[in-house]
Amino acid sequence: MPRADTSMSAQEQRAFLQTARTAVLVSLGPDGMPDPVGMWFVLDGDDVWMRTYAASQKAVNLERDPRAAVLFEDGQRYAELRGLQLSGRMELTRDAERIADVWTGLAMKYERLPPEAVEGFRDAALARAAKQVAMRLVVERVVSWDHAKLSEGETRVQRSGAEEIATKQ
Repeated sequence: MPRADTSMSAQEQRAFLQTARTAVLVSLGPDGMPDPVGMWFVLDGDDVWMRTYAASQKAVNLERDPRAAVLFEDGQRYAELRGLQLSGRMELTRDAERIADVWTGLAMKYERLPPEAVEGFRDAALARAAKQVAMRLVVERVVSWDHAKLSEGETRVQRSGAEEIATKQ
């Protein structure tokens, strides 16, 4: 029996990204092993932007090899699991204006920076941008899933399988 298509449409992916909180950025470490880290992000149109210290391991990794994957996921139960994996290459920029814009966007999204404080925060971010990089993911591959699209029968099988495993332990 073929599995149901659980992929998200482009519109569903955009809506999911607009509500997603923490992403997992995966770069390749100096030994070639995946190096996953939790990251905050903002959207500029369809572009995913992040900010970090230029000397951080993730920035060093991405300067050496820009290949990256970014995972966004949520859901507490099997039938609620949703995720979006964007793979491609990360472009790093040391442009102070872009860094300040990304940093300010992060503060607005995650720290609830009030509108009246945006200008002052951006000025402060601009003054501290020299030690930072902004990172934009150039997406080459998209994989998505939304288990809410599974039929009730498929999710019931998952639940009963989990219950059976739990009772055997």
